[in-house]
Amino acid sequence: MNEQERGILLESGTNELEVVEFGIGKNRFGINVIKVKEILTPLPITQIPHSHPSVEGIIDIRGEVVPVVDVAHALGLPSSENPDHDKFILAEFNKTRIVFHVHEVTQIHRISWENIHKPEKMYQGLETQVTGVIQMNEEMLLLLDFEKMMADINPESSVHKDQLKVLGTRERSMKKVLVAEDSALLRALLEETLHEAGYTNLQLFEDGKAAIEHLEQLKDDGKQIDEEYQLVITDIEMPRMDGHHLTKRIKDDEQLSKLPVIIFSSLITEDLRHKGEMVGADAQVSKPEIVELVQLIDSKIL
Repeated sequence: MNEQERGILLESGTNELEVVEFGIGKNRFGINVIKVKEILTPLPITQIPHSHPSVEGIIDIRGEVVPVVDVAHALGLPSSENPDHDKFILAEFNKTRIVFHVHEVTQIHRISWENIHKPEKMYQGLETQVTGVIQMNEEMLLLLDFEKMMADINPESSVHKDQLKVLGTRERSMKKVLVAEDSALLRALLEETLHEAGYTNLQLFEDGKAAIEHLEQLKDDGKQIDEEYQLVITDIEMPRMDGHHLTKRIKDDEQLSKLPVIIFSSLITEDLRHKGEMVGADAQVSKPEIVELVQLIDSKIL
């Protein structure tokens, strides 16, 4: 199912997204439509011995074997009271297809990233599972961190510094890199991994809005941007301002436009690569391909 078939005609860089709302018991959650390939009624599941407790097993979708994750179990919430009415969300990100078993799928909302709030660290345990909070009339819609969920189930699916062994010994670089990444887990992993690659001069931000405000403040202070930073790495999905809009803001600004921008996101697929190209990204890499990211940094930062 392509974007036009789903009627998703959002232009790149508008700082908007569409969210599929789904339910786990009485709790309301959301997933970015861009990740969703299909909504299915439950199919027969083949259980896999000794698999992760949140993995129910595998199913066959038109000849493709896809794992099924029980979202309720992964979140520590009760099982479905009406399993016959449950839904399967076939999703694709990090170059992987996976099915999320949820209790119901209700509707699609078009939302500005500006209206998605970063979860406060004081919410007990919430920040590790939720990337954004959306106020929907009288209820809250929580954007789940599916990448974190998958990293908990299979740590090899995330970024880790051992991947860099193929690059051999690295020299330390004094080049300064700005990183915009909303996931606390990914920020920490990126920092550790880029340090291992020799890039220790990093400035990390939780979202695109904080990053662009920092760059614009440097501009207002009369700083030469190319002396302050030599590269920007940005995620796509971030509260307040997404990576496509951040990239567009940088490339539309005469003083900032020379900054190379690499989009590093789970949403980089052949179907979606054009979105980054439209806003002027210099390169795009799918998570968790950290070796490819480092090689691109090497080539762009000279």
